[in-house]
Amino acid sequence: MIRGLNRYFQIEAHGTTWKRELMAGLTSFFTSAYIMLVNPLILQDTGMPLSAGVLATIAATIIGCLMMALWANAPIIVIPGMGLNAFFTYTIVQSLGLSWQQALAVVVVSGVIFLLASVSSFGSKILSAVPESLKHGITAGIGLMLTFIGLQKGHIIQPDSVNYVALGSFTSPVTLATLIGLAVTFMLFVRNIKGSLLIGIGFTSVLTLGLAGKGDLADKAVDLKAYGQVLGATDFSVMQIPFWIAVFSMTMIVLFENMGLLSGMLPDKEKFPKAYRVVAVSTIVSGFFGTSPTIASAESTSGISEGGRTGIPPLVTAVLFLLSALALPVIGLIPGNAVAPVLIIIGALMMMSVKDIPFNDFSEYLPAFLIVVCIPLTSSIADGLAFGFIAYPLTKVAIGQWRKCSPLLYAIAGLFVLNFVASAVFVH
Repeated sequence: MIRGLNRYFQIEAHGTTWKRELMAGLTSFFTSAYIMLVNPLILQDTGMPLSAGVLATIAATIIGCLMMALWANAPIIVIPGMGLNAFFTYTIVQSLGLSWQQALAVVVVSGVIFLLASVSSFGSKILSAVPESLKHGITAGIGLMLTFIGLQKGHIIQPDSVNYVALGSFTSPVTLATLIGLAVTFMLFVRNIKGSLLIGIGFTSVLTLGLAGKGDLADKAVDLKAYGQVLGATDFSVMQIPFWIAVFSMTMIVLFENMGLLSGMLPDKEKFPKAYRVVAVSTIVSGFFGTSPTIASAESTSGISEGGRTGIPPLVTAVLFLLSALALPVIGLIPGNAVAPVLIIIGALMMMSVKDIPFNDFSEYLPAFLIVVCIPLTSSIADGLAFGFIAYPLTKVAIGQWRKCSPLLYAIAGLFVLNFVASAVFVH
């Protein structure tokens, strides 16, 4: 059996080991496990039952990770996207006025369009049309966003009415636990201790609970009957403009956000087409299962940094998410700041991509720079991509090098402009 699994996942061909892959899977799981509680709390603001959101999140994650493991054999974790769940709740439902059942239908329709793009040559054409400078900017921008999220989760920075963000209070037990956990995790990581990120999460969790106590962490009971209210509850009321505005915006986000994430994270770029299709199918599944779209999670980088190269990390994550459904109170005891050190370190690793941006050519550097800064400052990978993709052809036209941009790149820039216009007119 082991020999068969070795051949299926091509362990030797990837230059890895079972121990390394399993450790990467454990790290990926603990880095992404927070989504089981955070995502349902956001979906609850649409009127969706909380326990139903918990089960929908777990179910969609399991299916997405299994497909990524068994079909694409890629070390990518598939979980509901944080930006997309906010878009689902606060834009589609609360701003556009659709019900959460109609919002789930929006997810399905967007996923179908996404899938059609991924199974055709369109997906690979998009990847080849994107300049290398923008690809490196995407990786660095996601890294900066991860660091920003980690600083927020660790209470190292906090909201400020004057400067938007400010330094957190070092008298806070959570902040102290995060800083100590970051120091310990960093020392383990630079010494190349195997499982350093996983150890860091466990250490920070124990330290936080010891210093701050359980706080407002609450055990979440699972009501299987409530899940019946959202499973397959899609409402395809397509004869209204807000529905299609939502589809347009959602499709733009899932198409380009996943492109940016996968192109930035995949160790083996040849796996991009299959991984891209997996996320497309997973988006469709998410709508039927009762949650906002799943994406190729940025948290995958934690497992990749531990040496994950095959589909074993998402397979391990799927199994652990399934087991977590039986032990949600235990998962609920993992404080949100426990992943902060990991996110900060992974963000630093991804920021190394800036060294490959050609700083000597301002027409290449400026669009990449806009992506790097706009992804974290807008808290949206899609919006950050938009600024860079619009700026790139503009700079090339300005210096008379418009032929260096493919027609597809001009079309992508135009779609991003339309997305901004549609959002301004119909959403805000």
